[in-house]
Amino acid sequence: MRNPSRHILQALVAAALAVGGCSCGHDTPARGSGSAAGHSTAAPPDVRITDHTYQVPRPLPEAAPGTLIAATDHGPDRKTGAARRWTVLYHSVNAHHEDIPVSGTVLVPQGAPPPGGWPVVSWGHGTTGVADRCAPSQAPNLGFNEYAQELRTLLRAGYAVTATDYPGLGTPGMHTYLVGPDEGNAVVDIVTAARRLDTRLAPTWFAVGHSQGGQAALFAANAARRVPGLRLRGTVAIAPASHLEVMLPGVIAAHQPSELGFALYSLAGLSATDRSVNLRSLLGPSAARTAAEVLGQCLTAGHNTLTDVGTEQALPLSTAQLSRIDAEMGAYGDPDRAAIHGPVLVIQGAADQDVPPRWSDAVVGNLRSLGSRGVVERVYPGLDHDQVLGQSVCDLLAFLGAHGGRPSADCVPYQTDVS
Repeated sequence: MRNPSRHILQALVAAALAVGGCSCGHDTPARGSGSAAGHSTAAPPDVRITDHTYQVPRPLPEAAPGTLIAATDHGPDRKTGAARRWTVLYHSVNAHHEDIPVSGTVLVPQGAPPPGGWPVVSWGHGTTGVADRCAPSQAPNLGFNEYAQELRTLLRAGYAVTATDYPGLGTPGMHTYLVGPDEGNAVVDIVTAARRLDTRLAPTWFAVGHSQGGQAALFAANAARRVPGLRLRGTVAIAPASHLEVMLPGVIAAHQPSELGFALYSLAGLSATDRSVNLRSLLGPSAARTAAEVLGQCLTAGHNTLTDVGTEQALPLSTAQLSRIDAEMGAYGDPDRAAIHGPVLVIQGAADQDVPPRWSDAVVGNLRSLGSRGVVERVYPGLDHDQVLGQSVCDLLAFLGAHGGRPSADCVPYQTDVS
């Protein structure tokens, strides 16, 4: 979730698969070619892409989570401060323990690594859209300028960065939007994939994310126990998505079409993981008519087609339907229903209107009450959902450095680039 008031999200399962899962036409390498030369333990084939969908073998041969399927070396990347950039496809598992392909980006600083290798930050991005064309790995700025800015800072501080797209975003099928286990596993497994790509990466790593990615980072903190060879040293959740069980009633009561988009994304994400949820049957005619267009665009497009769609007409849900869906969304997506082991930093802007500060306060309280240790929260007065990224970056680096990361001297906060 990234600024839900600007999020216009998704729609019909059939339309989703049609837009996001095409495998027709000619295959082409993903924005460049070349194997992962230099420090690679293997030479996987190049990533190939058709109509914005990364091509994966069908059927997908079974392999352990983190096994590379394909990788393309793009060389030094200007948007991320000349870091070496790869696009990768790798194996992960979803909430139902099924082997799935996931796409993402690996960024490694220039120069010699520190003793023991580059520590890794596995980055969880906020909402970009649900169409395959919205996968951050396909964008020069990884989805938004503010995210490229954040990752440049991490790279300059001496971290390698892995950035998953999450399941179904860039790969065949619908993106399981806000399904926490899918996101958390993907955040973990790309670290394993990156270390197989470049042996100079250390086993020390951190989960860091914003909004939807903050939720993903918290789920990754528990999913990390699946991979004993990695050493998760800490988790940073910036304005994490939460309280999914109250999202639909709030959207319906708000009567704001822009918020309706967020609800559609979330329902489609749920329908992708629970096939008994029929999205078409939940939508009124006004929403159904605009669903395919909303689904096919990225968040930056604005989704003006929802301007005149009423929330109650779009989601004519019975009390029983609403109760069931709310409960299931919370069960799949709330990041504070299990204790988290290891240090956690929750960062929150006090003026955030997209993820209310009281929600993050409740997440911190719930995690502590469940027995989580080392959970701390920093609240930044006057800052909104996006502004908090640049102004909190020095506290983020200090947290990483205090838990086994790199020293963070000479850090200066910056204004978040929301252009």
